[in-house]
Amino acid sequence: MEARRPLKLLVFDCDGVLFDSREANRAYYNAICEALGRPPMTEEEFRYVHMQTAENSVRFLFREHPELLDQALKFQRNFSYDPFLPLMKPEPGLKELISEVRPPLKTAISTNRTTTMGRLLEIFGLDPLFDLVVTALVSPRPKPHPEALKIILDHFEVSPDEVLYVGDSEVDLKLTKSLGVPLVAFKNPSLEAEFFVQNFFELRDLLRKNFDV
Repeated sequence: MEARRPLKLLVFDCDGVLFDSREANRAYYNAICEALGRPPMTEEEFRYVHMQTAENSVRFLFREHPELLDQALKFQRNFSYDPFLPLMKPEPGLKELISEVRPPLKTAISTNRTTTMGRLLEIFGLDPLFDLVVTALVSPRPKPHPEALKIILDHFEVSPDEVLYVGDSEVDLKLTKSLGVPLVAFKNPSLEAEFFVQNFFELRDLLRKNFDV
């Protein structure tokens, strides 16, 4: 049996992994809907926008109201997410995990968030924990397009089998499969992943057991 290559890099999705952002995102997009006179999102609509960029989300929410789309996009671009950031809930155990594995491991974030990512890390004191953050501003083609993750792999000069990607959605599954990066499914046992964890404490145990980190 071929030996596993040493692990060098952990890449994290943001929403649903680093943070429980459901209520923050729900409040933000429902506020946009209300401002434009549209009913609140359905659960099906929310499941979609929760994984998309802000622009893609607005285009989706107003897909049946083309006469409002330009106005909705302009409103969203000028509508600050900052008041909703306190509704974000950091996942327990993240700081402890990274303080134990970094170094030697490098850590990165790949997210479809744009302007809010830096402020979010700053508010919760997480910015020193990551060596690289790639948002949809850096990589205009959002996940599941592989561009963002490829930027990260190239930056650290690592191969896919030297990386673990921690994600929670079908978007993350499609992303990792496109580049051959092993996926750790976070709180989602239905994904076709190589590993499964429910929290960062389980991720720490996984790294010790499987990668001697």
